[in-house]
Amino acid sequence: MLDLDLLHSFVSVVDAGGFTTAGERVHRSQSTVSQQIRKLEESLDCALFIREGRQVSLTEDGERLLGYARRMLALSTEVREAVSGRKRVDVIRLGIPDDFAADTLTAVVSEFARSDPGVRLSVRCDLTTALARGLERGDLDVALVKREPGAGAALAAWPEKLHWICSPSVELAAAEPVPLVAFPQGCIYRNRAIHALEAAGRRWRIAYESPNLLGLQAALRGGLGVALLERRCIGPGHRVVDSALPDVPSTELALCVVDTGRATVRRLALAIQEFCEKETARLAA
Repeated sequence: MLDLDLLHSFVSVVDAGGFTTAGERVHRSQSTVSQQIRKLEESLDCALFIREGRQVSLTEDGERLLGYARRMLALSTEVREAVSGRKRVDVIRLGIPDDFAADTLTAVVSEFARSDPGVRLSVRCDLTTALARGLERGDLDVALVKREPGAGAALAAWPEKLHWICSPSVELAAAEPVPLVAFPQGCIYRNRAIHALEAAGRRWRIAYESPNLLGLQAALRGGLGVALLERRCIGPGHRVVDSALPDVPSTELALCVVDTGRATVRRLALAIQEFCEKETARLAA
């Protein structure tokens, strides 16, 4: 039988990104948390973390344990609340891509939270690669992810037409490498851009890289290069230059829901689905 106290410390280290901050969260010293993790590793006969100075990351065994640990801790809490009669706080963990964390979607999520005081939302805005890992590890209940069309189950999915975007001041000379403005490695838009350019025999270079959309949009307005983005990302000071660069196949925006059977999770997912359908229709108009 795994010690729930050790599992709590393990999850705290993952969420905090290190032993010192995890200790603060569970009101224990860094050395005590380290000892607990070692004890858990000994009981499971495997290493759970890769330690690099003050930074830690999960091993493959650690990633496999994380989902189970969260479910065991959640079940333990549910048992205590059921026996004691205390009202349970329903926490829903939502993942949103950076270019969708706009005022309109935020308003939808906020309205959902206000509609049910018994629900607590935990929203994470990140790159799709991180959100997909969060779904796989059980860290998220609902997430919007960018992916290849038809790549797995989803509550709903919408095609994304990608466009080459830059500033009116940018000249794309055929003899020069295409200066790319892009999200970090792992982004499907970035991968599509590079593959399309290479297939067309065009040279390229990364001129500007940022994990957030606002940074990319500012770089485009400043004339630092060209980006491959979805239509909703086009803003003031941008122009579409699809005719000057290779065609790129559509990607897919998918609404993924972990099958927990919770009515509140389903209601949130349906609210996001309605928003995405209206947004898709608006862009197509």
